Amino acid sequence: MSHKIRVALLGLGDVGEDFAEHFLEKIQEGHRPIEIVAVAHHHTDSPVALGFSQNGVPVYEDATEVIKMGENVDIIFDLTGSAEVRQSLRKGMVDSANKHSVIAPEVFASLLQMFFADDVLFEGKAGGY
Repeated sequence: MSHKIRVALLGLGDVGEDFAEHFLEKIQEGHRPIEIVAVAHHHTDSPVALGFSQNGVPVYEDATEVIKMGENVDIIFDLTGSAEVRQSLRKGMVDSANKHSVIAPEVFASLLQMFFADDVLFEGKAGGY
């Protein structure tokens, strides 16, 4: 693959922080062509959000702001667990005519997490988009 896959992580609470930690570890260990281009968390001053910010990754308080990145983000992991955010993301995709980005819900992140560790650290919610 010649280009980087650009990923955004929405929700850096218990689920999102664990996922981000393992995801970054796999990217770095395997020298994967994956870049985290944005994160969103309602507490932009949390240690994990500040860590991303200090590494030059934009941190948004409003998860729907990531939709405006358009073709600059390939996969948006929605780890918020919020039905309201899920609905806002759907609407934002339609309103912005963003036909490039893909929204991956927690259940998909849970699937990936199974490859990160021997034990699953969280269970994705059974909701889709």
